[in-house]
Amino acid sequence: MSDIRELEERSLYVIREANAKFKNLAALWSTGKDSTVLVALARKAFFGRVPFPLIHIDNGIDFPETYELRERLGKEWNLDVLAIPSIIADDISGIRCCGANKTDALKKLLDERGFDGLFVSIRRDEHGIRGKERYFSPRDEEFRWDYKNQAPEIWDFISQEEKASHTRIHPLLHWTELDMWLYIREENIPVNPLYYSRNGQRYRSLGCTKCTVGVESNASSVDEIIEELQTTKTSERAGRMQDKEQEHVMQRLRALGYM
Repeated sequence: MSDIRELEERSLYVIREANAKFKNLAALWSTGKDSTVLVALARKAFFGRVPFPLIHIDNGIDFPETYELRERLGKEWNLDVLAIPSIIADDISGIRCCGANKTDALKKLLDERGFDGLFVSIRRDEHGIRGKERYFSPRDEEFRWDYKNQAPEIWDFISQEEKASHTRIHPLLHWTELDMWLYIREENIPVNPLYYSRNGQRYRSLGCTKCTVGVESNASSVDEIIEELQTTKTSERAGRMQDKEQEHVMQRLRALGYM
């Protein structure tokens, strides 16, 4: 089991370094557990405030619980939330509500607002293609990620690409799903109630209503989720339709800028 405070300190370092190096930062916030932990870490890094806007890419069919948490925490934590609409249309992943459609909405916003750094709450243990990421990951002018040609990343050394359209910053790469829940318990971080079991099912990973399904579980509290994760053999993203695609499809989506 990881040392939670060591994980926290490493993430705080990445967040603060990014804030010092980039001129115009933003963060993606889906209201899922990982991105909400990222927001909580940012508040801790900057003494109770988040000094950059949070982007929620909204295709209009998220769960009601997602919108409720976004509005409630937005007010309680005094967050600057940018709700950006995305279209629902045919997509290379076969998932019409997500994939490149959300990436196009994000690209438009970044072009309009000139964000040069974007915090994203991905973890290396979520999916094989995400295991190739770096803490600081530049995107080219077409928003693409060159996963085959990444500079080595040595701790305390951050490489920046001058020709990048923006840089993705991943403060949670070194965390696991279990780490997230241990930290949520330790810090008493609010999470979407869909993570807790209802009628024998709960969500372990949250997308929208069209591409996410529940998994069998009786875990109805943070403690029960932690206990379940210590023995389960089910993949965290087993309920996400994007992750049922072949590996090369996910790799292509990531290369095109998918979150």
